[in-house]
Amino acid sequence: MLKNTNMMQIKPFSQANTDTVIELWNLCGLTRSWNNPRLDIERKLTVKPEWFLVGEVNQAIVASVMFGYEGHRGWVNYLAVHPSHQRKGYARQLMAYGEQLLEASGCPKLSLQIRATNSQVVAFYESLGYKQDEVISMGKRLITDE
Repeated sequence: MLKNTNMMQIKPFSQANTDTVIELWNLCGLTRSWNNPRLDIERKLTVKPEWFLVGEVNQAIVASVMFGYEGHRGWVNYLAVHPSHQRKGYARQLMAYGEQLLEASGCPKLSLQIRATNSQVVAFYESLGYKQDEVISMGKRLITDE
């Protein structure tokens, strides 16, 4: 799966990309102390690894995203675009590509979680047609990352 879209190539993540992708996530403020990004990557590589995508411009990784589908609902995680490449349509391209993957797999709905304080990202997803669901997001850590 390799797709060239407006000068950004979308392709599956490779383990050789690990350090670069983690650096990207750090630059975009996506990492948190309670989530070890290396473990998040290792876990994703055991479930639909081909849905862990990177975007490259001039052979440099400038974007990433993880998509998932468990048979009921699709999910998007770690959508990131390098700050110097934001507002060029790359996040939109990754989302459109992932939505096509999920729809082709029979996924009826795509969900995501955004930190309530991140109004810029809320506006981005609203511009793509996403709406706030009337739900409360809850979680329970089963494995503590170290």
